[in-house]
Amino acid sequence: MAEYRLGEIERRFANLIWENEPVSSGELVKLCEKELNWKKSTTYTILHRVCDRELFQNNKGVVTSLVNKKEFYAMQSRQFVEESFSGSLPKFLAAFTSQSKLSEEEIRELQGIIDKNRER
Repeated sequence: MAEYRLGEIERRFANLIWENEPVSSGELVKLCEKELNWKKSTTYTILHRVCDRELFQNNKGVVTSLVNKKEFYAMQSRQFVEESFSGSLPKFLAAFTSQSKLSEEEIRELQGIIDKNRER
């Protein structure tokens, strides 16, 4: 199973790919030089790392995602809840809301999610 964790630098790199895919590896090097002030070797090192994690692929010099941004963050969130709260979403929400009150808008949004899932 792929590891759905990225450090800050890897996350910024992944966002560049998601925003520009499909992107040639040469264009990715230029983007990383401009946006992240990276050298070519740094770009290829990080690209290799995220490809090893099965998040992206570099096929004949064209970089694309194997997992889109929305899927990645959904899986990362699930992994966090599993590891930190024994998979209990109610425990996570209790911890999340223990420091601040939910707004009426947030409550409506959460209720909408609950209602949508009840219909499944």
